[in-house]
Amino acid sequence: MIIAQEKRKTNLAEYILYMWQVEDIIRAYQFDITKIEENIIKQFQQPAEVHAEIKEWYENLIEMMKIEKIEEKGHLQIIKNNINELYDYHVFLLTKGKDAAYNNHYQQALGNITEFREKSKASQENNDIELCLTALYGILMLRLQKKEVSKDTLAAVSSFSEMIATLTAKYKAFEEDKD
Repeated sequence: MIIAQEKRKTNLAEYILYMWQVEDIIRAYQFDITKIEENIIKQFQQPAEVHAEIKEWYENLIEMMKIEKIEEKGHLQIIKNNINELYDYHVFLLTKGKDAAYNNHYQQALGNITEFREKSKASQENNDIELCLTALYGILMLRLQKKEVSKDTLAAVSSFSEMIATLTAKYKAFEEDKD
């Protein structure tokens, strides 16, 4: 909860990736709040009231995941909405915003996005931003498992990372200007 709140304020893409990891953690602990509390929440070493808030946050996520029937796979609708916000801003930058720097990042990544879509057999419904985030999350998981990643894959994902970093920085500035 503490990390999620901070990431949501500072970098929407990192927040999305973090929340995907939290969903996977909840699944790994089989939606058992006792196991999550013992293995995750206690590690934060927070005062009792903050500990209770974190536990409630996890309980709410568990309930939402069950309601949305994503116990085995998939992502919470609120996270999908965040991806769609980023995608909408991506489209805006490419069309109405005519942002040359962002467009350049996108053009550099586009071939890799197409190739990743084909190799992963991703649906056309998965927009380019979701596809890039999925690739970044996959690399994160491979690194956590200490698995080797090819140079070509790292180069492709690097193009995604640069594009997403630029997008989220511009999106954050846009959000701050709206307030």
